[in-house]
Amino acid sequence: MSDIVRCTSCDGFGWFEDEFSGIVADCDWCDGVGYVYRDTAGVDRHIPKNDLKKPEISDKLEALEAERMQEMGFSGTAKKPWQQDIRKGTQGGINPYDSE
Repeated sequence: MSDIVRCTSCDGFGWFEDEFSGIVADCDWCDGVGYVYRDTAGVDRHIPKNDLKKPEISDKLEALEAERMQEMGFSGTAKKPWQQDIRKGTQGGINPYDSE
C-alpha cells in the first residue's frame, strides 16, 4: 500500500525557479504534481498522470494541498494590502483609511 506525501525535492510546489537565470521547470522527481507515492519501504515514486483522474487520488491531493497552503499562511480569504505582513512598511502596506 502506498501513501501520498509531499515531494521532498520541491516541497510540494511542483516546480523550481533558477534564481540566477529565472528559468522555471517542473520538478523531475514528482513530474510537477508536488506529491509522490511513498511505499511501505519509504521509497518515493511519481504519481502517474492516469492516477490523477481517480477521485480518491484527486481528493487526497486537494486535501494535502489545502493543508500545505494553510501552513504557508493562506486562509482562503483575501486580505487588504495593509493586513499583509509582507507589505507592512511599504507604500502598498499603508492603510489609506488611517489618519496620521
